[in-house]
Amino acid sequence: MSDLGPDLRDLQELIDHKRVSDALYRYAETIDIKDWEGLRGVFTDDVVGIYNNYPHLVGADALIEWIRSSTADRSWQHHKLTVYRVEVDGDVAKAVTYHTSHQTRESDPDTVIVIVARYYDTLRRDGRRWLISEKIMETGWREQRHAVQVGSTSG
Repeated sequence: MSDLGPDLRDLQELIDHKRVSDALYRYAETIDIKDWEGLRGVFTDDVVGIYNNYPHLVGADALIEWIRSSTADRSWQHHKLTVYRVEVDGDVAKAVTYHTSHQTRESDPDTVIVIVARYYDTLRRDGRRWLISEKIMETGWREQRHAVQVGSTSG
């Protein structure tokens, strides 16, 4: 991009930031709605996934199968992401995303699992889109919250 003028470089930087962020948001959305084909579309073939202390996952198919099996009993999921930083260097981008996830299990719909974490992602440019080539999840905390049953009062 060195042959672009300053205004075009700034514009390309904004476009890249938006497209990188979109890829990260698509990752979360496709997991929430269990759209495995859509999830496949955000990864490079050789993606590496590092989720806390789990063994490293290599390859898009292995990563998607692990996510699918890890969320099989989830009746509802909601990932809230905030992309804090995106740094683009040519056709490679690094991003830091803050993450809060709420999930319920089919067997216990009155309990929500709350996960607060950071994602450290590396993405590669593929034409006009960006694909995740490495995803590292660092969990800050995890808790379960139980619904409080509120009774009606008559008076």
